[in-house]
Amino acid sequence: METKTSLSTVLTFLVPSLVGIFLFMFPISVDDQFTIPIAVFSQFLQSALYGIIPLVMLNLITMTFIGTILTKIAYPNWIVQSPFWNNLLNVSFVWGVVRTLAVLFAYMTYFRVGPEAIWSENTGGLLLGDDGLLSTLFSVFFFAGLLLPLLLNFGLLEFFGALLTKVMRPLFKLPGRSSIDALASWLGDGTIGVLLTSKQYEGGFYTKKEAAIIGTTFSVVSITFSLVVISAVGLEDLFVPFYLTVLLAGFVAALIMPRIPPLSKKSNSYISGKVPTETEGVPKGYSSIRWGWVCALKQAEKSKGIQSFFVEGGKNILDMWLGVAPVVMAIGTVALIIAEYTPFFQWIGLPFIPLLEVMQVPEAAAASETMLIGFTDMFLPSIIASEIESEMTRFIIASLSVTQLIYLSEVGGLLLGSKVPVNFTDLVIIFLERTMITLPIIVLISHLLF
Repeated sequence: METKTSLSTVLTFLVPSLVGIFLFMFPISVDDQFTIPIAVFSQFLQSALYGIIPLVMLNLITMTFIGTILTKIAYPNWIVQSPFWNNLLNVSFVWGVVRTLAVLFAYMTYFRVGPEAIWSENTGGLLLGDDGLLSTLFSVFFFAGLLLPLLLNFGLLEFFGALLTKVMRPLFKLPGRSSIDALASWLGDGTIGVLLTSKQYEGGFYTKKEAAIIGTTFSVVSITFSLVVISAVGLEDLFVPFYLTVLLAGFVAALIMPRIPPLSKKSNSYISGKVPTETEGVPKGYSSIRWGWVCALKQAEKSKGIQSFFVEGGKNILDMWLGVAPVVMAIGTVALIIAEYTPFFQWIGLPFIPLLEVMQVPEAAAASETMLIGFTDMFLPSIIASEIESEMTRFIIASLSVTQLIYLSEVGGLLLGSKVPVNFTDLVIIFLERTMITLPIIVLISHLLF
């Protein structure tokens, strides 16, 4: 039997949750483009600190490297006895190598020394430049990390979990609460989705399989960046059919991917190793909304106040700045060097030529070069496609680059640097599978449009 709930508990659920929805999910128009408030804050910070952030990121990557070396050599008590710092700095040999490469690439890029292939504007400079990815991630991580507890800690996920389980579980094999991850990514940014998923997994709310599915399937590209992609290929007037195509292809991929390896083979256990014992569902006598309300208020009662809110937010920021930035710098630079200075992606794109010809895609040979290069950076296919004459082919390339989703210079690097249980091989396979699933759908729609 339910006990009466105080007004303060109701307000503890409603006020932070509504503020969180507004900041992370409420679309607003800025300069004739739709975005979300958290992105506006991030852009303001990035503009205010323009020219300074690369140096800040260089220092953060250096701190991570020094902290990792110190931990491995001296095992200081303040690190190894702290769950947060030990988890962040006491990493495996492979991640130690990644952090070593990151600090080398970062210094070479910042000071423009060593081989130009490492620090050029199309490789390291694309990551650590004034307008580079790491500058964007610095500001996004600051506000998203600090304010993420608004979505996590006050009952919002519990409410939507009960409300949408009947939809998310049968369709995508996911709990209802994962709908918030998808929505935050869709309206905001895929990086926010990865951060949210990682924190939920670490908190024991997602199993390994669920976290892997959400991170690689629902950390989707934002509406704003999708507009940038279609603009790059000169087809801004086709944004609506383009985005509807992306949504349909992405939806089909989201239905299929959880049901095939490697995602289907992921362990259905939590980060602690425990296997779920409780089945999701709404108890008898409750509607979905009523049960969601009860669960949300129970979570709201557990909230620990303002100080705990900012402590957790601060840890989120440090976790992403120190843990993820080196991964993006190291793996992103290597991937971009391969894409920029070798014919590797042209070679592996050759098998797509006969496939594209069978699908009657114009300029199949040129299009084939873009099929897999998006694994390094999502924007590269659109840059290459801008030289292609056929509007239909440019439309296909732009749509495919968005639905492929896994690219190492951002989402892929973030996933590898986060606690989400996927490795590099998983990402390669998932990228290829998403390509083969979404390409026929996109080509079919393109033939109807052109």
